[in-house]
Amino acid sequence: MSDESIRHLIRSHPQDPAAPDRPHHPVAIDPAEALQLLGSVSLGRIVFTQHALPAIRPVNHIVVDGDVIVRTHQGAALAAHIHGGSAPDAVVTYEADAIDPATHLGWSVVATGYARLVTDPAELDDYRRRLQPWVDQVMDLAVRIHPEVITGLRLR
Repeated sequence: MSDESIRHLIRSHPQDPAAPDRPHHPVAIDPAEALQLLGSVSLGRIVFTQHALPAIRPVNHIVVDGDVIVRTHQGAALAAHIHGGSAPDAVVTYEADAIDPATHLGWSVVATGYARLVTDPAELDDYRRRLQPWVDQVMDLAVRIHPEVITGLRLR
């Protein structure tokens, strides 16, 4: 999406009456800063394909060595997408943001790349300790997303 398209969306989107009247200015964030911002929050959304349609799930995450790690469970649609594909990796997109609800200022980062289940027992144990589920459910799997494309926007 071009900067002008984003500006148009921001101008045409109905705003919260408490939000400032002046338009916001999107500023691109370089991939290194975008990854750093992604690591500064713990909650995001993972996008994958389910029955040939896009599916989105909110999940918590950590960033390790430039990769995004999330936990899931056997039987989850995300696990089926990754494990059920014909290739060992599945394409996913991960998005996280920090946008002030009153001013609508903040940032958004999108990381698109390949996801695979973590199979190394020591690595899996490490992620189980470092990444606690935010839902009351057993999360016995971990997914490593290796971003190939990272984009970010800051709204000023």
